[in-house]
Amino acid sequence: MGKGAALSLPRFISSLRPFVEHLVCTSQLPRPPPPFSRSLSSSSPPLSDPYALLKQDPIEICTSLWVKAFSSPPTTTFPNLTGFLSKFDLWVLAYQRCCAHVTGTFPPRNAVHSHVLHDLLSLRNAVVKGTYAWNNKTHQLIRSPIDTKPSTQLVSKRKLQALLDSDEPCFQDRVVQEVLLMIVEPVFEARFSQKSHAFRPGRNAHTVIRTIRSNFAGYLWFLKGDLSEVFDNVDRNVVMGCLEQAVTDRKILGLVKSALRAPNRMQCGDGEVQWPRKKKKLKKVSKKKRILNEREAKPDPYWLRTFFNFAPEEAAKVPSYGNCGILCPLLSNVCLNELDQVMEEKIVEFFRPSESDSIWKNSINDGCHNPAWPEFVPASGDEKTRKMDYIRYGGHFLIGIRGPREDAVDMRKQVIEFCERRFGIRLDNSKLEIEHITRGIQFLDHIICRRVIHPTLRYTATGGNVVSEKGVGTLLSVTASLQQCIRQFRRLAFVKGDKDPEPLPCTPMLYSSQAHTNSQMNKLLETMADWYRYADNCKKVVGFCAYVIRSSLAKLYAARYRLKSRAKVYSIATRDLSRPLRESSNNSAPEYSDLLRMGLVDAIEGVRFSHMSSIPSCDYSPFPRNWVPDHERLLRDYIRLEDPKFFCALHRSIKKDGLSLPQDEISELLWHFKSVGTRQRPAQMLIAIVCFHEWHLSGFGGPIEDTSEDTGVNSMDHTIQMIKKGVSTLKTTDFSAWFSGFHPRPENLKRDFRNRDPEAHFLVVTTAKRSRKVGGAPSPQYLIAGRLWEDRTLPKVHGTSACIELHLGKSPRHFYNF
Repeated sequence: MGKGAALSLPRFISSLRPFVEHLVCTSQLPRPPPPFSRSLSSSSPPLSDPYALLKQDPIEICTSLWVKAFSSPPTTTFPNLTGFLSKFDLWVLAYQRCCAHVTGTFPPRNAVHSHVLHDLLSLRNAVVKGTYAWNNKTHQLIRSPIDTKPSTQLVSKRKLQALLDSDEPCFQDRVVQEVLLMIVEPVFEARFSQKSHAFRPGRNAHTVIRTIRSNFAGYLWFLKGDLSEVFDNVDRNVVMGCLEQAVTDRKILGLVKSALRAPNRMQCGDGEVQWPRKKKKLKKVSKKKRILNEREAKPDPYWLRTFFNFAPEEAAKVPSYGNCGILCPLLSNVCLNELDQVMEEKIVEFFRPSESDSIWKNSINDGCHNPAWPEFVPASGDEKTRKMDYIRYGGHFLIGIRGPREDAVDMRKQVIEFCERRFGIRLDNSKLEIEHITRGIQFLDHIICRRVIHPTLRYTATGGNVVSEKGVGTLLSVTASLQQCIRQFRRLAFVKGDKDPEPLPCTPMLYSSQAHTNSQMNKLLETMADWYRYADNCKKVVGFCAYVIRSSLAKLYAARYRLKSRAKVYSIATRDLSRPLRESSNNSAPEYSDLLRMGLVDAIEGVRFSHMSSIPSCDYSPFPRNWVPDHERLLRDYIRLEDPKFFCALHRSIKKDGLSLPQDEISELLWHFKSVGTRQRPAQMLIAIVCFHEWHLSGFGGPIEDTSEDTGVNSMDHTIQMIKKGVSTLKTTDFSAWFSGFHPRPENLKRDFRNRDPEAHFLVVTTAKRSRKVGGAPSPQYLIAGRLWEDRTLPKVHGTSACIELHLGKSPRHFYNF
């Protein structure tokens, strides 16, 4: 009995302790701190000073993450990304980008106010500590720059309810999404397949069309699939499962998982999910023109809104996952990347070469038989090489099959089974159609078809004889769909009718001047011409668009200036509508030429593409089969050049072949000059000087700077003059001044490297690009130059990596903008 009471007494005390502590805390009055401690706390700096946390360049942080992701194997997981999430420099960059999205201007880093930095620091701390809540509109840690209302202003119940029910996302959510995007995107960009082209930097719909033109010639059957249901109805566990394959950081996964919860769902206590009640329909009220705030961004111009509405079906839908916002396109690619990987494996398994075929006899890459004309495929016999290719843009994909229809049916069955097993989506025949190339396949508002041609093939035979023979084959044709273009114009109220469309007046530009209207329509026409520039019928489609817009403007001007018909407008303003129009009843108005001379009106531009000769032709520039964007190629080159084994192997091979470079000669000559004298090897010295000058003048080296102002011997003319005068006229002062920047001692080279422009000495990337243009193989100059600069300028430090990071930091748009 006593023992039980003794055991229960500690439990009672432990249960009573929180209550007693609460009473003690509430009963005691707050006491002022002693004067000594007050003065001490005022003299010491605050612990949460945001300026003390700004230590690094955010571009360098992002660059290091991109390099780490691309240099790691594809199966590597990233468990430690919370360190990047804690870096305050990334949060400031995310805030700058969000301000650019809201206000239209990118604020510099030193223009961010101190109170904004404190709010941004509190937002970062809430995210790192795990107390951040998505879509919390009543408790915002940081406010939008266009929100000028004071935070202490009272809000009525009706306005508060309207704020909670609005679909406008919080500004602080956008900042957190930007930070997550900068951290997670490079991890998956290194893993993504080259077959996907949507929502990725450096890739767009044009790369899809050019890839189809280059790689899809010779295929007979096409499977056109629609997986846009993944953008809305996919289970969040599937998304998290795909995300966990590369990212295992609990903090990042917890943030994404909490953001995947849909904001319009309400969970009850018993676990059921209920949808909110439908709102009452409000009466339509005429919208008044709203005056923009001082910092609010201007709305998109009319021509840009019109072109966005002209988007094809494959690019019109954007994924939406809860509160993920700008993370949704990346998450959709993460999910669909599994389909891309599976299709790449099936492409290799499906390949069956045939000796009787004219192409693809041995390897899967033999299809690039003519890089200048990849659309043409010579005719073959009955037994053809079976081959397959695949490409995806967003939720739509295209599979080309060279073989019988049974192979296409079998492939459709396998794709349906995979999508149902992995994503839980059932695809019927209407969403995964099998079409023959002769019927034409529409993809991204372009029609893929073929036609039989009989070209005259000329080639050089053995002995140097030029042989001309008649050939036969199929030509892949990628044309713009004129019917789809008419439907888009009819949806935008530019035309009426289908078979014989009649232009309608452009009423949204009724109250705009003639100069402003023409300039807006010219921008729309130029953008549409750029969109259709890879279509075979580019001139025809752009000419039709120009006719519709020009006729629509003519009808608008006829109604505005009270002219009777379009013919009357054309007779006054000419065919391109470049001459000024005015009402016939208003004869007292001043002349347009006088107003233009006084600067009171704008000059009127003529409507573009009024004649077929002014329309640009189709762009048939060859597209590489294994094309990668510029930023990925630069990253791969940098990672390869940063590997010391690569330099050692190349240096060993060059030494084995007995090659020498001007740098080696000059280093040896400098040693002879300092130890023996200038007359030891005069002929070799002059040859090295000339070679070194030629090497610099060719662009492979940095500029030669003269450290002594009185000599002025850093030019090729002076060297030629010295060669003419002879070796005996080579003075010691001139020679030392000429080679003052290339002294073999490390301390002098360090000082010289600091004084020089790093971008001018960025030898690795510059010579890599130029050597690739010349022959594709790396030249010895660029290999040894990079090695010498790394060894002589920054010993024991990777000087090449420092230069490349600095170079990448000056162009971040390759990495962070779509």
